[in-house]
Amino acid sequence: MKAMARFSPVLVAVAFLVAPPAFAQKLSLAERVAQLEQESANRTATSGQANVELLNRLTQLQSEVQALRNQVEQLQNDNEQIKQRTREQYVDLDTRLQKLEGSGAPANAAPTSVAPSTAAPTTIVAASPVAPAIAAPAADEQSSYGLAFDALKRGDYVASARGFQAFLKAYPNATLAPNAWYWLGESYYVTQNYPVAQRAFEALLGKFPDSGKAPDALLKKGYCQIEMNQAEAGRNTLSQVIDQFPDTDAARLAQSRLRTLNLDSH
Repeated sequence: MKAMARFSPVLVAVAFLVAPPAFAQKLSLAERVAQLEQESANRTATSGQANVELLNRLTQLQSEVQALRNQVEQLQNDNEQIKQRTREQYVDLDTRLQKLEGSGAPANAAPTSVAPSTAAPTTIVAASPVAPAIAAPAADEQSSYGLAFDALKRGDYVASARGFQAFLKAYPNATLAPNAWYWLGESYYVTQNYPVAQRAFEALLGKFPDSGKAPDALLKKGYCQIEMNQAEAGRNTLSQVIDQFPDTDAARLAQSRLRTLNLDSH
């Protein structure tokens, strides 16, 4: 019993040294709690940053989608305008063809009604009150023009262009030469070959300025310039049509096109 009593303080000291103090345990627990809180805060911050980045990306995507929608709407609008212009061009061409197939040309126009290639020669007289009677073209001249014009009426614009080129090469000063130049230009215009079409209309105006097709040729020259994004030049040309050929169908069409251009520019 005395021995045990003698060693008790030693055992107590050893036990005290081995067991961690309660204060140390409390500090360790506090540190762990602080560490957990820090980790939680880090995760929250990371999550918040990720949410901000996601929101920014979403906003960016929404902006891109809206921009694409605007582009689609613009393309649809442009496409509709192109369709409308194409319809106007074909209606204009069809109207002119019907006039040619009808009762005759305008009072100041060169003859445009052509007999089929198999018809016998006939006499065609200009309707101008100040011009003398004009003899009908020779059979070969009529046949050449008629073949080109028939191709134009059936919508074979490649064949019509070749036909009118052949006619003009063979009969450069023929009575129907102004008409051939005009319809050659139309053959290229309806296929949207605007530079070549413009050259044909300008050739008519240069070679036959007093022709009954001159107003239409000047009008279509303006149309070509507009289609080639030469808006100012096109406006000037359309204004020339109105000034030089008032009270004509060409002048009325020029006024209508200018009004459309003015509306589109606002």
